[in-house]
Amino acid sequence: MYYIIVNPASKSGRGRKLWAKLEPVFRLQNIPYRVVFSKGTGHVTRLVAKLTAPDRLPADAAPLKLILLGGDGTVNEALQGVVDFNRIWLGYIPTGSSNDLARDLRLPKDPALILETILKGNVVRTLDLGTLSYGNTDGNTDGNADTDTGKEIRYFAVSSGIGFDAAVCEEALSSRFKKTLNRMGLGKLTYLSIALKQLVAAKSVSCDIYLDDAKEPVHFRRFLFTAFMIHRYEGGGFQFCPMADATDGKLDLCVVGRIPKPVILFALPTAFFGKHYMFPAIRHYAASKAVVHSSIPLWVHTDGEVSRKADEITVTCTKRQIRLMM
Repeated sequence: MYYIIVNPASKSGRGRKLWAKLEPVFRLQNIPYRVVFSKGTGHVTRLVAKLTAPDRLPADAAPLKLILLGGDGTVNEALQGVVDFNRIWLGYIPTGSSNDLARDLRLPKDPALILETILKGNVVRTLDLGTLSYGNTDGNTDGNADTDTGKEIRYFAVSSGIGFDAAVCEEALSSRFKKTLNRMGLGKLTYLSIALKQLVAAKSVSCDIYLDDAKEPVHFRRFLFTAFMIHRYEGGGFQFCPMADATDGKLDLCVVGRIPKPVILFALPTAFFGKHYMFPAIRHYAASKAVVHSSIPLWVHTDGEVSRKADEITVTCTKRQIRLMM
């Protein structure tokens, strides 16, 4: 049995149209399936939580096979609902505007080919899972909570970030311009145009970053953003960490420090090619855990999904927790 969750709104309605083309495959091959169309923010999380609940998925049962049709945000929503990552196999057919996970995994462009390989069931890849916890929630959480600290946590598959890149994501989520460009097949331009706008408005912020168990932080008197990457791409193709390995149990950090805004205009496009480290103020680190303290609260994202600002976050990477059918 395959369970399928379709985000019908992804890429301006492409999700629903694509499923209409793929559904006959299940019928023609007599493959049991159940499909649900998501109905807004949080619905995918609730669906997955119900499917993976212990009373629904006992320990001696076969892993649940769940196929997602949507973008990186749909995958992120699904992760928030998973009760036990050892009990679920995910399939992913990208229909979003960014599709950074699909880009790094080098999935075929043809959705029918992706579905064919999923249904063959020959390959299940294990990928790293990121976890972000907020340090200033005072135990008040809207989603998952750490059982030890009570702080809100969010999982991510591709990347997380604090500062400028999260602010871009926050604006893009509600952008009418994004919807228009998606219909024209130019969704990538959304992030680039919003990035230029946010760059002008960016404030001077300092931060301390503690890597793994280091007692002393890496201090930045001024920084623009920090991206915590499991995969190489975010924001529709920005290759912030071309050295990232989604199976090594480590986060790759791209930290943009004190750099004049006019220089950023030249540096930002080079990130599409992973060449931005030629600028001395842009630095790379690798760690299994990072704690960030910023001088003011900043927007925070997980896989492009933004829920709040924070001035303290802890980001960790757990090795090979996501099981992906591909």
